[in-house]
Amino acid sequence: MLTPPAARPRQLSLRRQLLLWLLLPQLVLWLGAAFLAHSMAMSYAGEVIDRSLAKSSRALARQVKPFGNGFYIDFPQAAREILEQDPDDRIYYMVSSPPEAFLLGEPAMPRPPTSLQRKPGETFFYDGRIKRLEVRVAALYLPAGTPDRPELMLVQVAKSRALNAELARKILRDMGLPLLAVMLLTSVLVWAGISRGLSPLRHLRRSVENRSPRDLAPIEIDNAPSEVRALARAINELLHEVDGQVAQQRRFIADAAHQLRTPLAGLKSQSELVRAELAATPPDVASASRQLLQVETSVARSIRLINQLLALARAEPEAGLQLATLDLRQLAREVTSEAVPLALARDIDLGLEAADDPLPVTGHGGLLRELLANLIDNAIQYTPPGGEVTVKLTRTAGTVTLQVCDNGPGIPEREREQVFARFYRGRAEGQGKGCGLGLAIVQEIARRHHTRIVLSDNLPHGLVASVDFALLPH
Repeated sequence: MLTPPAARPRQLSLRRQLLLWLLLPQLVLWLGAAFLAHSMAMSYAGEVIDRSLAKSSRALARQVKPFGNGFYIDFPQAAREILEQDPDDRIYYMVSSPPEAFLLGEPAMPRPPTSLQRKPGETFFYDGRIKRLEVRVAALYLPAGTPDRPELMLVQVAKSRALNAELARKILRDMGLPLLAVMLLTSVLVWAGISRGLSPLRHLRRSVENRSPRDLAPIEIDNAPSEVRALARAINELLHEVDGQVAQQRRFIADAAHQLRTPLAGLKSQSELVRAELAATPPDVASASRQLLQVETSVARSIRLINQLLALARAEPEAGLQLATLDLRQLAREVTSEAVPLALARDIDLGLEAADDPLPVTGHGGLLRELLANLIDNAIQYTPPGGEVTVKLTRTAGTVTLQVCDNGPGIPEREREQVFARFYRGRAEGQGKGCGLGLAIVQEIARRHHTRIVLSDNLPHGLVASVDFALLPH
């Protein structure tokens, strides 16, 4: 059964995101401007229609004059035909007195809303329908009748709202088309600006894509913008670190090959001597036994060298480091106990001085164990028989200091920086069985724990190796 391929992660285009975040607000603003323009157009068109209706209602009112108990209407037929001749812009009118008592005009004129207050001489407006046609109506109440029998006369003039909508559409079209053209032109300019602004990124991408995997030279950033320059500077820093790590690994491999070549060549020579001694007639068993002892010593030195190389590789910054809370006192007790047989074999007095309280610190248990084991092993290797090696844990304000003290030959102050170099043994060459990696491992582990190792004199003679750790509250 075939399983569907895993969905590819969605790739986000910086160009697309910039266009979206630049053009989307413009679209929103354009729609808002169009809505505002439409509202303003409707308002202006309505205001124009209302003014026209108000003038028409007052002009019509002047044609109807009270006369005794009736009205004199001076409204020629020609004037009526002028008002009614355009079906698209037809004006409807009606005069009634008392109100709703038809005198003249369109009987189907919508009545004023009852909620409106009747104020004589003041024109008011409302919407209605005449034969399914939506109209805008202007109404005007005027006093009529006699002083004994006062009455009100209602003059109403109406126009179709279609003209209002048509006028609003024209205004909106005249305003919206230029806005749309400006938006399209702005979009083109934004696209061109984004393409121009992203060109340094394209140049940076091409400069990286065209590089050889072995080319770790810095990227040219002199002519780059500040934002791209920051990115290129970060890449250059990364390339510099990678170049340093690659060079360090190359030196490490070369040094390791050189250091392993000597014991392996000795093993080969010693094994050939053993074979020659055993092939002699009669075989020289005593000499062969001495040669086998040398083989055993060479194998032990090779194993120690390989183990220290592996420890140094684990302490390299490329390796993952999971820190946890641990008791430094308990760890020192365990490592010191494990080194007791080696100290007894060399007639060294090995001891631990620490308080009974726990000393919690943050660190990697395996690496800290390796750090302390290397310090103790170095002290034992270079301390003469009958000497003393002491592991001390001293608590101060927020800090615990781990010290390994011996009364051996010590290290001259001028060599204390050099002894941390890999495979460096200085004037101690020939003493002990070290291979020059112990202090290099200790320094790397201390650096991984954001601390450092300090070498000082142990008066009257000897050496003290100190490492400080932050003490956790408990």
